[in-house]
Amino acid sequence: MKIATFNINDVNKRLGNLIGWLRAEKPDVVALQELKAADREFPKAAIEKAGYGAVWRGQKTWNGVAILARGCEPIVTRRELPGDRDDSQARYIEAAVNGVIVTSLYAPNGNPQPGPKFDYKLAWMERLLAHAKELYAAGVPVVLAGDYNVVPTDHDIYAVRSYADDALLQPEPRAQFQKLLRQGWRDALRALHPDAALYTYWSYLRNRWPRDAGLRIDHLLLSALAAKRLAAAGVDREVRGEAGASDHAPAWVELKEAGGGRSSRASGSPRRGSAGRRSLARMSSGARLAGKSTAGKTLTNRCSEDFCAIRRANKSVGPPAANPTITFTVPPAKSRLRQWASNACYQGKSLNR
Repeated sequence: MKIATFNINDVNKRLGNLIGWLRAEKPDVVALQELKAADREFPKAAIEKAGYGAVWRGQKTWNGVAILARGCEPIVTRRELPGDRDDSQARYIEAAVNGVIVTSLYAPNGNPQPGPKFDYKLAWMERLLAHAKELYAAGVPVVLAGDYNVVPTDHDIYAVRSYADDALLQPEPRAQFQKLLRQGWRDALRALHPDAALYTYWSYLRNRWPRDAGLRIDHLLLSALAAKRLAAAGVDREVRGEAGASDHAPAWVELKEAGGGRSSRASGSPRRGSAGRRSLARMSSGARLAGKSTAGKTLTNRCSEDFCAIRRANKSVGPPAANPTITFTVPPAKSRLRQWASNACYQGKSLNR
């Protein structure tokens, strides 16, 4: 199972670059950041045509996040980072895909520092620390993927001097990133490439791409169960050199199957043909929620004949007739995460926390 994170830096402007990369590399899950598009402007049709389902939270200017899944639609578990109800910036989305919880996070840049933008960055990272602790404690495979806007160490930048006053290198956000690692999260790229000069971002300014004057600010942090399945990790840096490219390159991990074998998709076997088309067709006929999925409350769900995710959410529910109404109780958050992550058949609409 190949999971990637990619700050696309305007999804519509660079749609051709994105689709080309998806077709060439065939990642199973993609966390996108900096969509720079409102919800209604997200290019859903083009992404579905490329074989991917998508969930997103759009916003103009610098924000917007999405999660794509090859051949199915992710199940949303959260659309915002908890801890500040007044924060309207679209910087976080989280979903279950094929037994793994995946995030797409876009942490604040924080420049100029000091100042209110830097203060917001630190406060946002504190909220991430609190939520990440809960996710880790849930005991499920989780990949915290996204653009953290943090250079963890001096080894993750071509030259410290040029960015000495930049918010990405300040001691406070670096300390917060280390706190994440101390919670138990594993930095996948550094776990497999401890000494390599790995960069994921090259500014458009000062000829930095041709000079390989890069930074590593896009990260994939793995929970304990995900880390046990880590098979490979890397950066598709050649994407940065394409015409009209984002200033970021995709970073990715490959996870072995839960049973220990390498996923056939991760090893590059094709997933095309009528079966793939049928799974995409199910997206439009999937679940339509008729209530809010809060802990202890009851949901009524319309499901298609092939929509197995909701059927499996409650073991007492038997095989459905065509388009039945299924009622079940939503368990507390931690149990819910375990239920979602234990299913390998999510192909319906979102169940929002």
